[in-house]
Amino acid sequence: MFWKLQVSAKMSKTPSTTVSMIHATSPEGQVPFPRHMSFTHPVVAKKISFYKSGDPQFGGVRVVVNPRSFKTFDALLDNLSRKVPLPFGVRNISTPRGRHSITSLEELEDGESYLCSHGRKVQPVDLDKARRRPRPWLSSRAISAHAHHSPAAATPSKLRSPRRLVVFRNGDPKTRCTVFLSRRVTQSFEALLQHLTEVMRRPVTKLYATDGRKVLSLQAVILSSGAVVAAGREPFKPGNYDVQKCLLPARLPGISHHVYPKGNARSQSRKSGNWKVSIITSDLPNAGTSSQIYIVLYGQCRSSAPIYLYGTDGARFQDGHEDIFTITVGDIGTLFKIRIGHTNSGLSPSWHCKEIQLWNMNSGNKFYIPVQRWLARDQEDGAICREFPVLNKGQPILPVTVYEVHVATGELWNAGTVANVYISVYGEKGDTGCRQLLQSKGSFNFLRGQTDTFSLEAVHLGDLCKIVIGHDGLGPGNGWFLDDVIIKDPTTNHEYSFLCHRWLDQGEDDGKIVRELYARDNSIIFARQKLELNRKETWAAERWKFMKGNTLQFYNRLTGGFVRLHPDSTVDAVGEETDKYGLFDVVFNEGNICIFRSHEMRHLSLALDNSSVTGMACGGASTELRVLY
Repeated sequence: MFWKLQVSAKMSKTPSTTVSMIHATSPEGQVPFPRHMSFTHPVVAKKISFYKSGDPQFGGVRVVVNPRSFKTFDALLDNLSRKVPLPFGVRNISTPRGRHSITSLEELEDGESYLCSHGRKVQPVDLDKARRRPRPWLSSRAISAHAHHSPAAATPSKLRSPRRLVVFRNGDPKTRCTVFLSRRVTQSFEALLQHLTEVMRRPVTKLYATDGRKVLSLQAVILSSGAVVAAGREPFKPGNYDVQKCLLPARLPGISHHVYPKGNARSQSRKSGNWKVSIITSDLPNAGTSSQIYIVLYGQCRSSAPIYLYGTDGARFQDGHEDIFTITVGDIGTLFKIRIGHTNSGLSPSWHCKEIQLWNMNSGNKFYIPVQRWLARDQEDGAICREFPVLNKGQPILPVTVYEVHVATGELWNAGTVANVYISVYGEKGDTGCRQLLQSKGSFNFLRGQTDTFSLEAVHLGDLCKIVIGHDGLGPGNGWFLDDVIIKDPTTNHEYSFLCHRWLDQGEDDGKIVRELYARDNSIIFARQKLELNRKETWAAERWKFMKGNTLQFYNRLTGGFVRLHPDSTVDAVGEETDKYGLFDVVFNEGNICIFRSHEMRHLSLALDNSSVTGMACGGASTELRVLY
């Protein structure tokens, strides 16, 4: 007995409605009466595309929605959470412009597209651009969270190297540990919780992000900022969970705490120096901060490490309050600038600082620095770290400069990144410290073939010598191909070029995600080197066309026709695509030296004779043509 499946489709008000019947067919072709004749009711199936809010690099997923596949709207959200890479899963579906939210399966329309987000705030996406872009996680560099539907197989099995995760104890930011998300501990979300229970030596049943949002899956852990808060059965407890202090030194290991000394300053003794620091928070509304404040002192000999100003008697840095600290640093020499910043942690991290005063308790020197600036992601330029020069007779001894940083992402496929990118710029008068490149003049940063422009405010560094640039390796498809960085100094009107042209990717090149680049003294030499690299890459990608045995046609844009070689040895470029005299065989190939023989007349080849293109017998030096890019 053979079985034959007969499917008939009938058009109705719903285009995707199908009616199916199954009959048993005998070998003779007769159709006997079925044992149980059944007629299924029409099933409404909707084919819908879902895209990620604010991410044009996400190519979208297509889902068939019908009552059999998804009983409830929540079941659809859970399914999309495994396919759309959002840190806390898909919890909201809206129309492409983000104006209307979808709350039931009935509201979804067949053939339409929608945006997924984990909150009510939705960022529109150019859907035409997203449809043309390949999905980043389809390459070997991407961290795929979509290879399988089972939670145990999502993401961890594709990790090329263990990822670091900083785990804080709930309510106690000073108690923390670092774990590596290896395959053994990421078999499932429950396995990770069990591993954290052993490491933390206390029951861990829940995980939170540092801002208090609950982390519900293993995928959310890997797509998080790199730090989580481990809790038992108790609720989340706010605190100064200092993410940057734990992550950034490991991410950018090339950053030094030393500046370039003058003369024999390095040989001076580094005896301890006690400083008294007074910081006054403005009395503006919401000027206080819940974040952790740190300060860096720069002297003529060297700089201090970031010194975190912890409080011991209640809350610090509140509206209109003065906080006084005593810190100990080595012999840094004569102070010329400071850097003040915070970790952007807690429930209200924004901070407005009024002024800072410093006393060198060894020498008795006093320094007053008027600040009057916001350090907040949602205020002014979005910076949470600022530099201020020391005043001499009421005037700054060094100017504050806003450097213009141009970062060019390469043209290679999947060259862009969604990771957080950081940079540290070095000059003869110190460095800028680690700064995140956050707000560019474009809508989306670090896209393939795009040059992003950032503003970086710092005390003038003098002549620049190098940069350290890298990313935190977080997010799907985080690998990045950096072409070059150009920094413009408006004070001296000088440009500094830093050539990279390499991957910053754990799965490509040498596996590094941080690179140290040195300034090119001659911009002309820099441009020539970059052009030569582009030529080599282009030839490597296109040389297969000029291999022996291929048949080619040459199109001339100026004439709008194809190059053709006539029987009388004359050559023109006005032929049609179907012209038999416009076909050429590659019969000799050595490097980029080729002979293009006429496919129709085997005795003639393209040649150069006294700067004119003509036809000649094969084998002569005039017929050996060099292909240039």
